Amino acid sequence: MKNILYIFGVLLILLNGCTPQKPTIPLRKNNTVHTIQDIQVFSAPNADGAITPKTIEDAFESVGLGVAGNNDMNKPFIKRFGTTHYKIYNLAMFANDDLTFKLVKKYPQFGALTPLTMSIWSQGDSINIATLSIHGMSRAVDIPELDKDLQTYATLIQKALKKALPNGKFQQLHFHRTDKALQTTFTMDVDLEDKSIDEYIEDFEAEFEGELEPLGFLLPNYTNLQEEIFDDRNYHEYDFFHTYSICKFDVIFPVSKLHPEAGAWAPCSFYLYKKKDEQTMHMGFLSVENWITSLDIKDEESIKPLREAQQMIENILKEMTN
Repeated sequence: MKNILYIFGVLLILLNGCTPQKPTIPLRKNNTVHTIQDIQVFSAPNADGAITPKTIEDAFESVGLGVAGNNDMNKPFIKRFGTTHYKIYNLAMFANDDLTFKLVKKYPQFGALTPLTMSIWSQGDSINIATLSIHGMSRAVDIPELDKDLQTYATLIQKALKKALPNGKFQQLHFHRTDKALQTTFTMDVDLEDKSIDEYIEDFEAEFEGELEPLGFLLPNYTNLQEEIFDDRNYHEYDFFHTYSICKFDVIFPVSKLHPEAGAWAPCSFYLYKKKDEQTMHMGFLSVENWITSLDIKDEESIKPLREAQQMIENILKEMTN
């Protein structure tokens, strides 16, 4: 019997003219998503409008994902551009402090995902939430997908999504997949001269903010991980560890028109830190190529402002670190 099954299998391979292919690994069990994606979109019927960005925020908060900001983008869109793309379009930032601590302690580059982000938008009679999948988080900052804390984070996000949209389902997506970690990083030797370390980082950040703001960048969230997370856990390996959330209306407005899922990457998180036993400051953020590749963005209307914004930030940091 075993020989018959083996021969039958070989015949099938020969008839198809190919060798067996490695099976696609499902991102989640018991839902409609069948391929590995960086982005996951959870959608639910909402004809009565009972689900709102505020109820979604409350659901995330209730499972331990603190929402640092939940911004109605339509208000500034109307003011700046005179129109909107969706009846609802919000960008929100969220995090779990315990998991952030565990992950950043092992992988400082996880600062580029601190906080995590999501977009919330309406489309017809449905409401949608886009967040990063575990693959997206793992790939973006180049940490193991099998890390238990990362898996716990991903599970917590799915718990929040299902609580926020009780009748929701994951959409089946077929975006491009990349395995590359697409980060932009800088280092800088720290020369205190006559300054304290606190004065040094205050001056650096004041200059950084001063360079960004005239170019139209907004800083909707700032997190002092050392004071807000590390000190409470008696962890003092850093002189400082800060993250900024950075966005630009002239970027997210055109991109969100065709790619509302882009909020899973935006606002962009920028981190900077210095360990006590080093004389080097490390900085980084996720390249806009993450947006372009993971969302299959091909329209120039979206790609141009993304790459222009990337270049602006790079230019500022190159000037400041040289």
